[in-house]
Amino acid sequence: MGQLSEIPMGLSVGQNVSPESLGSIPSNAIVVREAPQIQLLKRAALCITHAGLNTTLESLANGIPMVAIPIGYDQPGVAARIGYHGVGEFMDIENLSVERLRLLIQQLLENPQYLEKARLFRKVSAQTRGLNLAAEIIERAFKWEPTTINQNN
Repeated sequence: MGQLSEIPMGLSVGQNVSPESLGSIPSNAIVVREAPQIQLLKRAALCITHAGLNTTLESLANGIPMVAIPIGYDQPGVAARIGYHGVGEFMDIENLSVERLRLLIQQLLENPQYLEKARLFRKVSAQTRGLNLAAEIIERAFKWEPTTINQNN
């Protein structure tokens, strides 16, 4: 693997952070408010995420390993699962530093087991039609007959 400074990077900062407020940006990075995430994941080698469920599932659907830095809500649990299943690593935001993040990125890029596990999840997900199956079950659940509801309660 080459130097991290040679790897193209994209950073989506959302609406609460101005890209201009970040100061000097390395020449291998692009910073935007919004990015076409799924299209970028199709070309990515790694995803650094806050372990939101959508980004995690989209990364797995594309076979991309992750470095997760959970912030709140369900993210610590999602991050723990990323690590448990070997599709990435995670660290608490309280322990975040440039050097620790750099080491995790290098670990994931240099160890093919993360990519292999992420690709396995992509394959299993595609075979099981996970999202389609869930939608079908929900649709069937809401097609109950009115007579099955106890109207005395």
